[in-house]
Amino acid sequence: MNHSLSLHAQRLRRLQSAGIYLVTSASLSAGRSTPDIVLAALAGGIRLIQLREKNMGGAEMFRLARTVRRLTREAGALLLINDRLDIALAVRADGVHLGQSDLPVAAARRLAPDMLIGASTHSIAEARRAERAGASYINIGPLFPTRSKDWTGDFLGMAGLRRIAAQARLPYTVMGGIKQQHIPELRRAGVAAIALITAITSAPDPGAAAQNLLRLAQSGPAAPDPGRRSGCKTNILI
Repeated sequence: MNHSLSLHAQRLRRLQSAGIYLVTSASLSAGRSTPDIVLAALAGGIRLIQLREKNMGGAEMFRLARTVRRLTREAGALLLINDRLDIALAVRADGVHLGQSDLPVAAARRLAPDMLIGASTHSIAEARRAERAGASYINIGPLFPTRSKDWTGDFLGMAGLRRIAAQARLPYTVMGGIKQQHIPELRRAGVAAIALITAITSAPDPGAAAQNLLRLAQSGPAAPDPGRRSGCKTNILI
């Protein structure tokens, strides 16, 4: 690790080089526990986990986050907590991901200057607001219909992704209906890392799925230089 970089910069660099990004969902894990899915993904080489359990109360979420933090720390992996900055701080996670109706990014940044703070966006205007507020990265989506997110708006598709990404000054992640067969196209489009839910959580063997998906992501074209304005900026969430 380059100790001349700030803790935030170190974390952001690791996020951008993660390759594959697991986002958890107990309801989409075929009856298996979230810690078991996380363990399998880590064994398959995943080094970035986002704990995302939309229907879980605070106390239960804290207990789960504490367990997953221990697992990620032992594996040398980053941990992001969805929505709950309080829980992210309590378990000393590496970051938090915030939706449009969650705690404002600017408030989160004041409380957690060294944390990765991601912001969900669906438009250029939302992406620019997140940048001004102090987000570390933005999430663009949803791209396609997905079981992991209730959504009544339009799906962006690849055209919408390109339109917003062209204006993005922050690293960006992408969500919504991404499957294994999309990985080569997304890599050709300059995607650096791909975050998945059901492709891992619903697989018969989550560890093997994680390993194969990571290998596929890493076998694609080289990602753009991280220093470029639009380079090395994408992770993908389904």
